[in-house]
Amino acid sequence: MKNKYTSTDGFKPRRAGSSLGEEHSKKHQVSIKSAEKGSLRNIERFDVNESLKVIGSIEKPVKKISRRQRKRIAKRVKKPRSLKYKLIRGFLFLLGLALILVAGYTVYKIVIAGGNVLQGNVFDVFQSQPLKQDSNGRSNFLILGTSEDDVNHDGADLTDSMLVVSVDQNDNDVYMFSVPRDLYVEYGSACAEGYSGKINSYFSCVSAGTDAQDEQERLTGVQKLVGDIFGLDIQYGVHVNRTVIEEAVDAVGGIDVDIQGSNGDSGVLDRSFDGACNNTCYYVKYDNGVYHLDGVHALYLAQARGHSAPTYGLSNSNFDREKNQQKILIALKEKATSTGTLTNLTAVTKLIDAFGNNLRTNIQTNEIRTIMQVTSDIKSEDIHTISLFGDDDAVVTTGSYGGASVVMPIAGIYDYSDIQSFILKNLANNPITREAAPIIVLNGTDKSGFGQVKADLLTDEGFEVKLVDNAPDGVYEKVEIYHIGTESSATADKLSNMFNVAIKEGMPPIDITGDVQFVIIFGATS
Repeated sequence: MKNKYTSTDGFKPRRAGSSLGEEHSKKHQVSIKSAEKGSLRNIERFDVNESLKVIGSIEKPVKKISRRQRKRIAKRVKKPRSLKYKLIRGFLFLLGLALILVAGYTVYKIVIAGGNVLQGNVFDVFQSQPLKQDSNGRSNFLILGTSEDDVNHDGADLTDSMLVVSVDQNDNDVYMFSVPRDLYVEYGSACAEGYSGKINSYFSCVSAGTDAQDEQERLTGVQKLVGDIFGLDIQYGVHVNRTVIEEAVDAVGGIDVDIQGSNGDSGVLDRSFDGACNNTCYYVKYDNGVYHLDGVHALYLAQARGHSAPTYGLSNSNFDREKNQQKILIALKEKATSTGTLTNLTAVTKLIDAFGNNLRTNIQTNEIRTIMQVTSDIKSEDIHTISLFGDDDAVVTTGSYGGASVVMPIAGIYDYSDIQSFILKNLANNPITREAAPIIVLNGTDKSGFGQVKADLLTDEGFEVKLVDNAPDGVYEKVEIYHIGTESSATADKLSNMFNVAIKEGMPPIDITGDVQFVIIFGATS
């Protein structure tokens, strides 16, 4: 009878002749004999132990590794870093750290300068708020220059430099004109000179205080006065002293200015400033041409108006000075926004210091980034200067009023209508208004006042109607439009479309004098 063995923990005792080999068979037989003498429990434990030893001695098959797995394993193995690698890594770290420090320092300078110059939270400088605009989509700035930083200057609080800069932030163009410092105006309140006087005295009349609130009141007051005179909504005011020109020009490494003598003179001379070198040098003496100016020479050119002999090339006095100031401002803008300046940390920080120490404004901090972006986008050819004096379409002249030499409107003292029309012509976004082509309207109907009705309609559309009259006797079409010359093409197109007629060639049936460009006759069938 065969012996039966109980399995233990899932293992079945091995028998002789099994595949585990002869040695195991012998041991197993010995175990059986011992079992007859001992307990079954010992046989089972021994058999399990022997089975586990055999299983552990069986060699496991070697698993093959794919090429992809070998590559992954190789990547995990860290190779020792070379000295070259460590040097490059260290250099890049130091370079990055230096850039962070430079950027931080620049931001610090901007924040400090912004706190002195701008209105609002200084950290709003990182925002980009669109600029305020007038009805023509333009942002208008009034820049006022005084000499309060010159203790030896008589009338240091007078705004001898007054410049209006009009910016279109969508079309990226600029128009600028100088406000004559001697323009005789009504103040609207009692000042040191009375209720009227030269416009350059009004700045200190608004407020005599010296704190930040007084500064803002002065800017706002002069903005309104100038805006009312020139028919503009001036949203921003900027007040600078004479030092800002010198320091800003030096900060950018100097500027290039085209200097030209007025009225055909071969150059410019003004010896008013040569006392600084005991009259052994010339601060303002140039032949006609382009010159590279440092801060001192740019400052003196901006002040030169030939008011004491010997002098030449500045016969228009303050009007010549205003033109040179505009040239200096344009040249400074061009140099400050050039790549060479913007990538020069020293130049940038000096420029920030120049403005931070010598400029005050009511521009908000969240608007400054927009101004910087618009300024960098504007090209030199898109900056236009407007002259109120000396050209064929001049709107101001010089004269005597109240016993003083002043500037006044050609239309008459306190009559600013022509000035406002002239400014609107240049700044309006309507091409019809900009061309301002003179138009004559003639009534060829039998209806009294019909011509004036049509003239009012044209005026409302922005046309420049100069005269309304009756047409000579004759038979006319419903609308006849005559174009004299070839200028003002936008006006011609607008009139043609407005009345659905073709522009007639040839001369109209009346004599034309002056600068009239269009004659419109409304016929009997209108």
